[in-house]
Amino acid sequence: MIQLMGIINLTPDSFWAPSRYNMAMLSSRADIIDVGAVSTRPGAADVSVEEEWRRLEPFLKAWDNPRRLSIDTTSSEIVRRAYDCVGPFLVNDISAGEDDPAMLSTVGRLGLGYVAMHKKGNPRTMDSLCEPDCDIIEMLNAYFAEFSIKAEYNGIGQWILDPGLGFAKTAQQNIEIIECLPQLNRYGRPVLIGAADKRFTCGNTEKYHLMALRGGADILRVHDVDAAYRTYTQYQNECANGKDNPE
Repeated sequence: MIQLMGIINLTPDSFWAPSRYNMAMLSSRADIIDVGAVSTRPGAADVSVEEEWRRLEPFLKAWDNPRRLSIDTTSSEIVRRAYDCVGPFLVNDISAGEDDPAMLSTVGRLGLGYVAMHKKGNPRTMDSLCEPDCDIIEMLNAYFAEFSIKAEYNGIGQWILDPGLGFAKTAQQNIEIIECLPQLNRYGRPVLIGAADKRFTCGNTEKYHLMALRGGADILRVHDVDAAYRTYTQYQNECANGKDNPE
């Protein structure tokens, strides 16, 4: 079943301004609410753990929603504090454990679900780390093959694959990833696509959401839940009419 992950950014500088403190998301059609307190837009500065927690803690203390909660963080300390505050949640880590050596063992010990995303560098360096001539699908498959071993070692039984659109990838590579999603789903894991309002979409997010759904995406991480829901409905209608891959 396709799920929509709605974004709430508890930040003053996230690249998509309408997502900042967008509490209307709590009453949307989103299946998952993804809340983050650190911007990862290109050029964003680092934020201390204490500042991240200062932004996040009031939201978590007020959390009272039937939807699944996801927390977008690369910090195992934030994961520990959040778990003590709200209990189990989904950890959405753009570094797949690379930014904090204690992250994977913490997630495994707490028995949490986990989103592992591919990136290179940090928000200030990732654009310079693109490799335009590499086979992006081969690189991602090698990366997640290695991650799957790490996940098993650390006792992470439930993890979701996110290819990291927009993170150290050219516009053409982002599009190629969406077009070749079936080639990434060799691990039997749900695939999350975060295409919403990225530069490569040129203002047409729903075009790429539909492509992702046709390619087998399981979760769409979105700013505009209503638009994504309409796209999902279009996809369902195509499937009902026997159009597996319509032009």
